[in-house]
Order: sequence, then C-alpha cells, then structure tokens
Amino acid sequence: MTDQTEIVRESMEYDVVIVGAGPAGLSAAIRLKQIDAELSVVVLEKGSEVGAHILSGAVLDPCGLDRLIPDWRDKGAPVTTEVTDDNFYVLGEAGQVRVPNWPMPPLMSNHGNYIVSMGNVCRWLAEQAEDLGVEIFPGMAASQVVWDGDRVKGVVAGEFGREPDGSIGDGYEPGMELHGKYVFIAEGVRGSLAKQIDARLNLSAHGDPQKFGLGMKEIWEVSPDKFHKGRVVHTMGWPLGKNAGGGSFIYHLENNQVLVGFVVHLNYANPYLYPYMEFQRFKHHPMVADLLEGAKRISYGARAITEGGWQSLPQLSFDGGVLLGCSAGMVNVPRIKGNHNAMISGIEAADAAAAAIKAGREGDRLTDYDGAVRGGAIGADLKRVRNVKPIWSRLGLSASLMLGAVDMWTANLTGWNPLGTWSHGKSDAAATGKARDHKPIDYPRPDGKLSFDRLTNVAFSFTNHEESQPCHLKLRDPSVPIAVNLPEYAEPAQRYCPAGVYEVVEDASGPRFVINFQNCVHCKTCDIKDPSQNIVWTTPQGGDGPNYPNM
Repeated sequence: MTDQTEIVRESMEYDVVIVGAGPAGLSAAIRLKQIDAELSVVVLEKGSEVGAHILSGAVLDPCGLDRLIPDWRDKGAPVTTEVTDDNFYVLGEAGQVRVPNWPMPPLMSNHGNYIVSMGNVCRWLAEQAEDLGVEIFPGMAASQVVWDGDRVKGVVAGEFGREPDGSIGDGYEPGMELHGKYVFIAEGVRGSLAKQIDARLNLSAHGDPQKFGLGMKEIWEVSPDKFHKGRVVHTMGWPLGKNAGGGSFIYHLENNQVLVGFVVHLNYANPYLYPYMEFQRFKHHPMVADLLEGAKRISYGARAITEGGWQSLPQLSFDGGVLLGCSAGMVNVPRIKGNHNAMISGIEAADAAAAAIKAGREGDRLTDYDGAVRGGAIGADLKRVRNVKPIWSRLGLSASLMLGAVDMWTANLTGWNPLGTWSHGKSDAAATGKARDHKPIDYPRPDGKLSFDRLTNVAFSFTNHEESQPCHLKLRDPSVPIAVNLPEYAEPAQRYCPAGVYEVVEDASGPRFVINFQNCVHCKTCDIKDPSQNIVWTTPQGGDGPNYPNM
C-alpha cells in the first residue's frame, strides 16, 4: 500500500471551503456571498448530486430560512405544505391514547411550520448558491484533513481508483487539496473529518458524550381518502416499550405521499434489540396499518440523529475552521427538529468568517462563532429542552413526559430550567449490555405488504457502491467481531445496522464476520453503537451510497 506522504496532489485556494451540501453548508455558502460577492467559496458534496444523501423527517421551522432568504416564498422554495393539525399519541399494542395539545409547552407546537423534503430544499438552496457564484462539486468525497501544524488548512477530495486492498490501481486519481482561509465542516452526523479533527484537537473534552438515535424512514403513496395534507402525527410507546427510547412520525406531505418514520435511541442496553424490525412491527399497529392499507411504498432510507443537545456541544471553532449543524449536534430532540439550527449555524459561521477575512485574518479560531451559537438562537433553543433526553434515558417515557414538560414549560416562560442540567452519562456504545444479561426478542417475519426485509427495502434507497474500491467500513482489529462481540454481545452489528451490511456466517471453519459494504446507506450507526468501538466509518469514493430522490 502506498504511503499517503508519497502522493503528490495539486491544490486550489479558496477563501472558504465547505464540506457538505446540506442545509448548514449551503446556508453558509449563500450567506458568505450575500455579504461579499467577491469571496471565493466552494462546497464539496460526497453524494452523486446535492440532496442524494439528505434524509430528514422533516417538519421545518422556517426561522432559519426566513433569516437567510426572507423572500423564499417568492423565489419558489419547495416549502409549501404548512402544518394543518398536530397530533400526539401514546401507543399500546392494540390501540392508542391521544395526548391533548394544550398541556404541551408552546415550543412543541408546529403552527407555522412546514412539511418538506429536505433533499429538495437542499437542491433549491444549491441553485440559490450557484446563482450567487458559489462553486458546488457533487460526487467529491472529502476523505482527509490537510493540516498545517494544528491548523486545519484544507481537505483532500476526489480521490478515486484504489484497489480493494487499498493499493493504487491503473486508473488511480489522487484527488486535490482544497485549501481555505477557513474550512467549514458540515458533513452531518458522525462525519469522518469531524472525527479526525476531534481526535487531534479534543474538541469534545469538556462536554457530555454525544448521544444518538437511529432514524428510519419510508415514503408511502396512500389512498386519497386517507390523505390529509399538512397533518402531523407523532407517537411514543409501543412497540419499543421499556426496551428502548424512541417513537415515530407520520407526515402528510403532498400528492398523497405520507412520510412514515421511526426513531430508536441508540443508548438501549439489550444487544438483541433490532431497530429495523421495531420499525417494521410498528407499521402493523392498527392505526398505522389502516393508513397504509392499499398504499404503495416508494422509498426507504436511514441515518443517525444527534440527540445530545446542549450538554454535548463540543468546542465549535478551531484554528482554521468550524463545525456546523449536525457535525456539532444541534437537534432539538423533543421537537425532532434540527434543520433550522443547522441553517442558523451556517449563517453565524459565515458572518464570523467574512468579518475575519475583511480584517485580514485567516486560519485562526473564529471564537465569535462559538459565542453566537451558544449565546444566540441556537443556544436558547437547545437549553430549554436540555433535560428531556437524559430524563427519558434514566427514568423512562412517563417521567420524561411529566418532568420534561414541567422543565420545558418553566424554561419557556422564564428562561430557567428548574431541574438544572442533567448529564447524559456514558456513550451509546458503552450503554450496550452483555448478551447473558438479556433475552433474545422474537420479531414477526415481514409480510411483504406493510413490512419488508432489510435487503428488499435497501433497494428502495437506490444505494450503489463500486465494488472494486476498498471497503469504507474499517475494523480496528479484525478479530474483535468474532472473538469479543459475538460471545459477549451476540454481535449486535447483525441487528443494529438498518441496511444488512454486517453478517455472522457459519461455515466449516466456524463463524465469520462478513461486511457487505455495498448495502451501506451511510447512516453511521455502526460507528456509534459498536460496543467495542471497533468499526470506523470512512468515506467511500465520491458519488457512492444512497441516491434519495426526495427524502
């Protein structure tokens, strides 16, 4: 294998290099050009096109969009389905109880919010950015950080043509180094560059461990008589019960399309839990089954969600760059919303970088950005709800509904949380229990109508990886899955992956750990939940992965 130091790459210089064409990265690019049209700005996107790797619920709070592009309605933004009614249910196996809206804190209301495809919103944002002169390069995976001492100087992007063993093939393209006065990391949840930077600079040293959920989503085309444009439904309870935290969302978008999603908090203990099958079982609840009777499944996808909130925010700026949006973890968990904060983070970072460049600075820490996030709208949004997740994790759903509501109500009215700040405790990987302390869970077989096996559903994510490249799912120690994880944890990678990437295969020589990386939908769950922290998610070559049309 060729040493990275032997590879010679050309470089390009920009004022700002942005990694990730999601709502955070694109908002930053647009804002930079709004401030100074002469700034050179590039956005690198690992998906085959902008939006191809975007998966979100999503009910969008338009506050970030209002601030970025106040006339977005006149410019034809794909943000048209306003929420008409908001319903919350606690499910039992055979029925449900509706929780009335009136006792909920005002911040939980979806009045004035919109049901959207964030993939399509990002495609529209990319058009706005390009109209302003931003360069956007899809299919360009940023695989390495370029360092200048402890300063982030740039990134390596566009490397292609390595052989499966990592060696250089005949068609090898080394990619380029893109250098910036500042580099914005907007990769989304558990990004590989953010991990590289954190490992070197220890940005997370003074916060709680980041917490995560696994979000899975299908789009269904339902019968017109069952479609209610603008309807929002959230549920908690069955089928998860005491096995894990989480819940569902059902959003009626447009054209008889309903977005059906399920979130499982990844701090569950039972290694036999199978998040994907919990989602499939959920659709057999009478309320959901009735909605989906005679409906057609259109697409499927999955990705991790940051859930640590205020307590888990890392240091956001470092010499030469910043973390944006979900790269830092800005999701408001009880609202199930983070896109508005991602957009605001991009705006705040752009303001800080543009001011620094105007003052003749480059490569230093944008401390103004840290202050703007923690002391501004994002901090206020996250601080008010900071105890909901740790209460749920420690005391369960009922306590979270009651204590969390009191805490949020008081914070909403006074800005003060009476419960102080609860800690999240250990990481989601460390929360995984030993197999001997838990019982296997018997899941019904998918019926092929409402519920589906993983591989069938992955086909509806339109995922593709060039098989001749190296596997992008790296094992720190190849012996751990069979020698440690299988006897100790019943090798949970077989179950926590929502795309069927990992298998334990029995043959004449005994069990083998198999990685089917072609199936990977880039959710990052393996990197988060592996109890031995032995799996490292890295970027495959650019353009590979899911190709979500309108997630």
